[in-house]
Amino acid sequence: MLPGRGRDGRAGGLARILGTRTAWTPVGDGEFFCPGCGGDRNYQRLTGRRRLTVLGLPVLPRGASGPIVECVSCLRHFGTDVLDHPTTVRFSAMLRDAVHTVALAVLSAGGTCTRTSLETAAVAVRAAGFPECTREQLAALVDALAADTGRSYGPPCAPGLAIELHEALDPLAPHLAPAGRESILLQGARIALADGPYTAAEREVLGTVGAALTLRPDDVTRLLATARTPS
Repeated sequence: MLPGRGRDGRAGGLARILGTRTAWTPVGDGEFFCPGCGGDRNYQRLTGRRRLTVLGLPVLPRGASGPIVECVSCLRHFGTDVLDHPTTVRFSAMLRDAVHTVALAVLSAGGTCTRTSLETAAVAVRAAGFPECTREQLAALVDALAADTGRSYGPPCAPGLAIELHEALDPLAPHLAPAGRESILLQGARIALADGPYTAAEREVLGTVGAALTLRPDDVTRLLATARTPS
C-alpha cells in the first residue's frame, strides 16, 4: 500500500475537505471571574451557528451552538455556569456583609452589649472590610434594631433575624471552603463569649448561622465548644 493511501490517510484527506465552522455572535457582556486568568475580567456572551464546510467554505447549516462565555483577555471559552461564581469584588462584599450581619445578630441576641463584646465584634467587622467600624457604631445599630418595630430580635432566634441571616449567608456559603464557613461561625461564637458563657438566645442565633452556612449540627456543636477553649 502506498504511503498516505491507507485508512488513516483517507480520513486525513477527508478532514481537509470537509469540516465544521462556527460563526459566533455577541449577545451580551459583563464582568466575571475567569477561571483561566484567575481573576476578574470582562466577558462576552456568545451564541453560534454551525455550518458544514467544504474546502473551508461554508455550505450547509448544522444548527445552533452555545451559548458560551468568552473571556476578553485570554479568549478562552466557558460554559455559562461560570457566571454563577461571584467576581472577586462581589465575593469580598458578600463576605464583609455576612460578617457584619452575624456580628449584629449575636450582639442583638445577647441583650445588653458590653464594651468587651462590642470591641470583639468591631475587630471582626473591621477585618472583614469595614475599616471605619467602631464600638459606638455597632451599639447604635443594635439599639436601632431593637427599636425597629418591624423586626423582632428577642430570644429565641426570631423569624426576622433568621431571614436576615439566611439572606446574607445563603448566597455566600456555596463559594466558601469548609474552613471559611467555620471561620464565620467561630467569629460569631467569640463575640458571644466575650462577655461570658453563651446564653440560650446566642446559641439559637449561632445555630441559625451554622445552618445558613450548611454546617452539620454536630460540627456547629464542636465549633461552639472549640471557641470556648483559649487559643
